Amino acid sequence: MEQFFVFLQKSPFNMVLLGLAVVSGGMLLFPLLTRGMRPGNEVGATEAVMLINRKDAVVLDVRDDGEFANGHITNARHIPEKQLEERIKELDKLKNKPVIVSCASGRRSVAVADTLRKQGFAEVVALRGGIGAWVQAGMPLEK
Repeated sequence: MEQFFVFLQKSPFNMVLLGLAVVSGGMLLFPLLTRGMRPGNEVGATEAVMLINRKDAVVLDVRDDGEFANGHITNARHIPEKQLEERIKELDKLKNKPVIVSCASGRRSVAVADTLRKQGFAEVVALRGGIGAWVQAGMPLEK
């Protein structure tokens, strides 16, 4: 171990390389560590399609009107996040069905999924990465 420190002290470039290795390793591990800290369950695009096809899951799109009009998952119900509290009664008949909440990037959907769970919805998941990840996975959008 002492030889390692002597090696580092011989050249400032060695210290820079060690620092870069530590920082890049931390950046690689950061998403894995924070995934467990996020509230609620998330599914990727492929898992969402399986839920829709096998369990007749309902997709709830919580993006704004303009975002929804630009393209949405086929047969998605649209209730903007800001209107959720006043329009939640529209979803009461879905309490026993799987619900996939989608937004643009996946951040809003996690919060909405948590709210729906608190309202008594049995199986609610957020679409990991939102519509952006959906499109990146090659899944179709309806306009």
